[in-house]
Parts: sequence; structure tokens; C-alpha cells
Amino acid sequence: MNELTPFREQYSAGKAAVLASLAGSGASTRGIHGLLKKLGRLTDATLQQLWQLADFAPQTCLIAVGGFGRGELFPHSDVDVLLLLPDSAVDVEDNPALKAKVETFISNCWDCGLQIGSSVRTVAHCVEEAAKEVTVQTSLLEMRLVTGSAECYQRLQTQLDAILDPKAFYIAKTLEMRQRHNKFDNTPYALEPNCKESPGGLRDLQVVLWVARAAGLGKSWDELARNGLVTTFEARQIKANEALLSLIRARLHLIADRREDRLVFDLQTAVAESFGYSAEADDGSKLPRRASEVLMRRYYWAAKAVTQLNQILLLNIEEQLSPCNYPLRPINERFFDKAGMLEVVSDDLYLREPHAILETFLLFETNIGIRGLSARTLRALYNARGMMNARFRTDPVNRATFLRILQQPEGITHAMRLMNQTSVLGRYLWVFRNIVGQMQHDLFHVYTVDQHILMVLRNMRRFFLAEHSHEYPMCSQLAAGWDKPWILYIAALFHDIAKGRGGDHSELGRKEVRLFCRQHGIASEDAKLIEFLVGEHLSMSRTAQKQDLSSPAVIAAFAKRVGNERYLTALYLLTVADIRGTSPKVWNAWKGKLLEDLYRYTLRVLGGRAPDAAAEIEARKRGALTLLALHAEPFEAYKALWDTLDVSYFMRHEAADIAWHARHLSRHIGKAVVTVRVRHSSAGEGMQVLVYTPDAPDVFVRICGFFDQAGFSILDAKVHTTNNGFALDTFQVTSQPLEEHYRELATMVEVNLGRLLEEHGPLPPPGKGRVSRRVRSFPIIPRVDLRPDEKAQRWLLSVSASDRVGLLYLIARVLAKHHINVNLAKVTTLGERVEDTFLIDGPELQHNKAQIAIETELLQALND
Repeated sequence: MNELTPFREQYSAGKAAVLASLAGSGASTRGIHGLLKKLGRLTDATLQQLWQLADFAPQTCLIAVGGFGRGELFPHSDVDVLLLLPDSAVDVEDNPALKAKVETFISNCWDCGLQIGSSVRTVAHCVEEAAKEVTVQTSLLEMRLVTGSAECYQRLQTQLDAILDPKAFYIAKTLEMRQRHNKFDNTPYALEPNCKESPGGLRDLQVVLWVARAAGLGKSWDELARNGLVTTFEARQIKANEALLSLIRARLHLIADRREDRLVFDLQTAVAESFGYSAEADDGSKLPRRASEVLMRRYYWAAKAVTQLNQILLLNIEEQLSPCNYPLRPINERFFDKAGMLEVVSDDLYLREPHAILETFLLFETNIGIRGLSARTLRALYNARGMMNARFRTDPVNRATFLRILQQPEGITHAMRLMNQTSVLGRYLWVFRNIVGQMQHDLFHVYTVDQHILMVLRNMRRFFLAEHSHEYPMCSQLAAGWDKPWILYIAALFHDIAKGRGGDHSELGRKEVRLFCRQHGIASEDAKLIEFLVGEHLSMSRTAQKQDLSSPAVIAAFAKRVGNERYLTALYLLTVADIRGTSPKVWNAWKGKLLEDLYRYTLRVLGGRAPDAAAEIEARKRGALTLLALHAEPFEAYKALWDTLDVSYFMRHEAADIAWHARHLSRHIGKAVVTVRVRHSSAGEGMQVLVYTPDAPDVFVRICGFFDQAGFSILDAKVHTTNNGFALDTFQVTSQPLEEHYRELATMVEVNLGRLLEEHGPLPPPGKGRVSRRVRSFPIIPRVDLRPDEKAQRWLLSVSASDRVGLLYLIARVLAKHHINVNLAKVTTLGERVEDTFLIDGPELQHNKAQIAIETELLQALND
């Protein structure tokens, strides 16, 4: 082993020097390829020394394959090598001497610090495997002789070239790329993108070079430019973005101290800081964006550019391999239909006629049969980006065309996405450009701001399409009676457009959309509605999820805020589309029911019905009696229960809930027994749990503790105390395997929760709720706000924190300790953030000292 010491020390010292240079290069990408090549050469030299030491036969050789074959090596990438034997060689397994040499060589590589990945094959075996498997063929496409017999290497090269079919290889690699993109949800904007494998990553650039090389069009970007496949400008853009992605990948390896190609939350901030980005200005003040957000925006812009260029180049290569003989069908004097793709009449069309830029997307919407843009059109758009300047944006013809794009009956979502992919949307709407690739570390948005906006636009568009009416029937019903859908599309486009600037993005967005409406000649009445929607786009969800919808004052205040039915309907549609566009996990049926209830209650008030608690209660009682009559209940059996209930109970419960309670509880009035009943939630998801038990200060916390231990999430709680000293509580809960095991879970809750409340044992200790990696990396600072309600009769407690299992139980324990009664609990889960609101009362709340103690203990519990 001593003979390896100088090799190991030389390699270790050389690699340390390269990594030190890599760590100290800041955000500059200029020397990244040189450093990776230097590491590759250092590895080559070590392999050559070890090869000589192994003393292989002269007709064998060592070949670098895969990524190592390109002559570059990332800090913790595998060193992939092929030990190539002549066809006359005996199989390694049958040649003990050769097998011993191979094993010693591989062992020595590891001992010297090389992360070796090896294979031992004859020339014939390599050719046979390459013919069967495209991944082997790809690995050998960029092979490079490290040391050994050049003749043996050349023999393999010649035979591989002979079996390579460029067309078949192109098809195989593009299909493989499509499958890879599917694995990453077909978006370069993932929260934790893989800078090598994700769409827009390094692999997409490698695919272009592979198929170009196989087609004989060039082996490097400069060769492709010389052969006319890319322009000089495109080659420069490709190399700049490739260098940035390479630097990010190398820094990931360096910081993680292992092979790590994903920009995971845990590493984003560290990588950003290695680029010199900071969340603080030089004077110590906070900047609007985190360091990680600045890095991710730069990454997303690079990935977007790679996606565009990958598409342009692959379409060009396809045309070279399979020339299109389809006749060109003229659409107008500027565009052709080329086999379903929109084709410009000349490469310089957009430079000569800038108005044609936006016309491209209008034609894409209005021409049946046009599926996309041709390679020529995509390239012309890419190279015309400089034309989309301030003059272009203020041109009256362009403004009219953009408005027409939004007003078309079909194709709006696809057109807007295509405009964003080709960078036209951000260059026409300059304010939109500011949020392209803007990450949102608020723990519930899973898309960048631009992708979220386009998702909301898609959701809004679906409300107007009959084929999607089954998704949200009420929204589709309301949309069917709406006269100007484009008003809602503009509101969707602008609702979050001011994110990331600091300040209230709703108010900033209101100013931006006011300017847009004025510039585009939108009528005053329509402009006021659009401005209202952008400024108020959060108000409906906040009211529905945080306030007591049984309160006439809450409904009256919200009705005053929206003003009329048209504004209410538009805000409801935008709110549903917005929540659905944040994350697949954020929306649930319970949120949908709260919003629908708020819409209906407000509509009544706007229709001229003044809030009348007495009339509302009578209507709910009549509805409950009608439902009770269907179940053949004894005459006036409900009275025993209703006589113990006050006005607040009837205001907080729907007729169906009142009837359900009466059916199960009327026979138990006056008996000191615990009753627990479970049914499917009326909202359509989850379970509704009714608890009726002799009242005690810790009833609420015990129930929360039970649900915590049983793995249920509480979505809503209505807590009521009857006149005869019983707690009558209703909970909306959900659990992961609920639908498959509803019957067993319902029985378990009824039996076990009832037993727990009867035994009245000690409270279970709070569980150690695990938090996600995203929460650990971007924690929410817990906030607690305690203030009297509008009538100063009860108190509103608002809690905002990172979500974790058992959070509500922790809060309930603190409240129980101070003898606080919970009247209403609204639990809003926004991805991995919770915003809970409680309506509470208790004698300790009358003292400032006790209020401070409660808030302090809550913050301590949330921080533990």
C-alpha cells in the first residue's frame, strides 16, 4: 500500500486546490469549466499512474465514458471508466490472473480517493450492448481514451459509428427526455429542482449535443454554430446558462460534501451565500428577497432559457434528419400553417414587423389545427427579444392585440403559457417580468409567482368550460351567467403581480392594474371592478376562514365591503381559482363550503335582506323540523334538547346539523352520559364528530388530545355549552386513509373518545410533532394576537405558525391551564403553515398580566 501513498497525496492535494478555487469564485461563472476540466485532468493523471502500476497487457486500454468522457468532473461525481479488452481476450471470470489485476486496479483507485465506476468488456461485447441499449450507446458516444492501446480504442470507435442510426437515436433520446420531464412534472420551476435532470437542467443541453453528434452536426456549441445549427448569439446564451448550472451543481457537491444535484431547501441558502447573495443590505436592513430567492430566481431564468433553446435546437435537428415535405398553407401574408405548426414567412419577420410578435399568439388561439410554433418561429421570437422594448410596449396596435388575446373564447391558457415560455409575456408586461422565477417561501405556494398566476388563470378559464363543470359546479354555474370573462382573466393575471417587492402586494397590484386598464382603454366601470378584485383578492378567504360566519355583523361588514352582487360573484370566482392555484394540498371541501356559505349569506344581504337573527333562527328550526320528520322521531322529542340551547347555537349551526344533533341527543337530556356520534362531513370530505358530555374546563383540550394521538387533523370546531351544563361540540376532522376505512375509524372514534371523556384521566403529553424539511429551512416566526371582538364580549385569538402534528393540542393545553373557554375554533392549513382563529372567553382575560402570560406561553409552546 505504501507505493500508493504519493499518488494518493498528489491527487488529494490537487483536488483540494481545485475545490478551494471553486469555493472562492463567488457568483462568477467564467472559470467553472476550466476548474472542472482541471479536476478531470488530475483524475486522468492518477488513473494513468495506477494503470502503469497494474501492468495490463499492451492491447488493452482504459476509456473514460459517461460524463467523465467529456473531460470534466464535478467534485463528487463518479469516475466512469471502461476497461476495454481485445476480442481475442479470454473472459475475465475464466482468467484468474487478469481478474486479479482488474480487482487490484479498482481497489487502488478507491484507495487513492477516486469514486470509480467501472466495467470490463471486449470490443464485441460493447458493440452488442450498445446495439441493444440506448443508454450504453449514449455513454459510449462521448468516450475518450485515457491510457492504453489506441488501436483497440479506435477499433471500438469504428464499430460503434457503423451501428449508429442518427434517426433512431434521436427518437430514443427525445422519448427518454420526455419520460424524464414527466418524472419532474414537466416544469423547470420545481421547489427543489434537480439542476442536472429537471427540465431546463444540464441534461437537456447534453441531449442536444448527443443527437447533434450522432447526426454528424458537431460535437460542441462552437461547432454547431459553424455548421449553422445555432446562431452565434444562441451559442453564447447556451454557454452562459450551461456555466451557471454547472457552477450551481459544483457548489451543491461542495457544500453537501457528497454527490447532490438537487437544490433542496436545506442547501439553497448555503449555496446562495456561496454566490455572495444576502438577505441584508450593507447597512444591516432587510432586503425584500431572501438570499435563496435571489439564487432560485437566477436558476429559474437559466432553466427557462435552456428549455427554450433545447426546444428550438431539437426541432432544427429533427428537420435536418427528417426534412418536412408538407405543403405550406398560407394563413396571411406573414404566417404559414406548416403541418399544424405556425411558421413565419421569413426569419426576420419580427425585426421588420414587430406587430407580428403578438399576432403570433392571437393566430395560435384563433386558428383551428395550429398545435404550436415551428422551430423557425421559435428561433425568430428568441432573436427578436430586443425588439420588445418600451416603444413596443406603448404601441397602440400591440395594446389592442394583447387585449384581443385575452378576449378570445378559446385558447387563452395555452396562449399565455406559450407567451411566458417564449419570454414574450414578461417583455410586453414589464411588471410581469419582475415575478418570473420568483420563489415564494410562505410554506403554502408550491409554484413560482409567474407559474401560480398562470395556474390561477387556468382555473378561472375552466369555470367557463362545460367539460370542467363537474369540478366546481357552483363556480361553473356562476360563470355561465357572467358576461365578460376577460375581466376575470386580467384580475387573475395581476392579483399577485407585485409579490416580492416588500409592502402590501394587493395595494401595489391595484396600482399596477389601474395603469394597465388606463393604457389599454378599458372602460371605467370594468376597470373599477378589475382594480377591486386585485386589491381585495385575499379578503374573502380571510373572512371565510378566520371569522365567525354565524355573526350577522361579520356578514354585514363583508357585504358593505363588496358592495353589490356582481363584485361578490367576481371575487368568489377569483378566490376559488386563487386558492386552487397555490398547491394541490391547500384546497379542501371544507374551505369550499366556507367560501360558498359566505357567498350565499352575503348575497342575501346584498339582495336587500337586512341581517335578522330571529328570522334566520326560525328558518333553520323549520328546516331542521322538516328533516326530523323524515326520520319518524317521537312527537316534539327535539324540545327537550332545544330548550337547553340559546340563540348562539342556532346561529352557528345549519339546519342539517341541528336535526342531526336532535336525533341523537334528545333522548339523553338530563342524563350524565357521554355521547359521541360520527358521520360523513356535509362538505364532502372528512368526518363530522358530535360530542355531548357534562361540561368541564378541560373538555376541549381532551378532545384535541384524542384527535392528536389518533392522527386526525381538526379543520373546524364549534364549541357550545348548554343551559343545563353540558358541552355540545362539533368537530370537522380528516385523516389520510379516511375514505378506505371510514366505518372502522368512525366506530373507533365513537368508542374510544367516549371512553376517554368518561374516565377523565390525566391529559396525555403532547407528541413531538415532526416538521418538514421545508419548514426547517424556511421557518415561520410564530405570531400570537389576542384582542377583544367588536362587541367586547369575547376575545379573538389568532395564531400563525409552521404546521406540525399536534399543534392545536399544544394551544388547547395552554388555554385550558388558564381556564379559557373556546367557543369557536377555525383551523386554516395553508400548505405547511397554519393560521388558527379562536373565539374565547374566561375571567383571566380581563387582566392585562394574564393576557401577557397566555400569549407568552403560547409562543413558547409554538417555538418548542
